[in-house]
Amino acid sequence: MTIKDTPEEWEIRATSTPFRGNKTSVRTDDVVMPDGSVVTRDYQVHPGSVAVLALDDAGRVLVIRQYRHPVREKLWEIPAGLLDVPGENPLHAAQRELYEEAHVKAEDWRVLTDVYTTPGGCDEAVRIFLARNLSEAEGERFKVEHEEADMELERVPVEDLVRGVLAGELHNNCLVVGVLSLVAAQHGDGLDALRPAEAPWPARPFEA
Repeated sequence: MTIKDTPEEWEIRATSTPFRGNKTSVRTDDVVMPDGSVVTRDYQVHPGSVAVLALDDAGRVLVIRQYRHPVREKLWEIPAGLLDVPGENPLHAAQRELYEEAHVKAEDWRVLTDVYTTPGGCDEAVRIFLARNLSEAEGERFKVEHEEADMELERVPVEDLVRGVLAGELHNNCLVVGVLSLVAAQHGDGLDALRPAEAPWPARPFEA
């Protein structure tokens, strides 16, 4: 058999949106189960995100340390951001995030992996890009505010990040998935065999 996720949508008898936030909302659906029963499912509606695993020529990954209030921790992460504009090209969004958070640009872009962060309670889809051939971005640095004003920036060897993930010392979803996917690709068909940066993304369709 083929191990592959497939689209499917069960009947919804009623739906409501009890909460609307600045970027996300909460939706309540009454969903018909296979046995005919109807159950209520609450979930967060999310615009989607992109993340960038930026790998330099020395085999180091560009990471940032940022305070995350919901978990009350400063987490090491890879650059990431929301898809704020409906239909926005995820590659363009990723290039923007790499520039804004690290003042870096990249010449080589690939799709590393696509994930749903918490599909049991949120419809957020994240596309994680691999960016290589890095260089300092031109022009002035992007003006940061709020949590981003306290960010730290480092370049860390891949093996150190893998060690931190497996030791339970690094917890950010995109960093964990991105770093382990990178290692898997390196030990598989190689990084040049990854999908092109403009590969289709059914979870968040976009304009080329």
